[in-house]
Amino acid sequence: MVVVAKIKALTGKENEMKTALLDMIPKVREEEGTLVYTLHQDPNDPTVFLFYEKYKDTDALVVHSSTPHFKALFKTIKPLLEGNPEIAMYNELAGL
Repeated sequence: MVVVAKIKALTGKENEMKTALLDMIPKVREEEGTLVYTLHQDPNDPTVFLFYEKYKDTDALVVHSSTPHFKALFKTIKPLLEGNPEIAMYNELAGL
């Protein structure tokens, strides 16, 4: 299971957003079913962040989404968001 999450910060809130999102990495690293959790920032628009996430299966994604640190993240970033995050889910077919 792959998730791509695009998050847009309010102009001027990029650094606060970046800090909050980076803070998730060590916490998610402890999740057994999370295989990849990579944060990116758009070089042409620093208000745009993208997570590429890969989970062992759908159950692992459910576990991730129900953790206290996941819930806390959304409380923290809610006032920093421009609009709603765009979340897309994919089934992996092939790769290296």
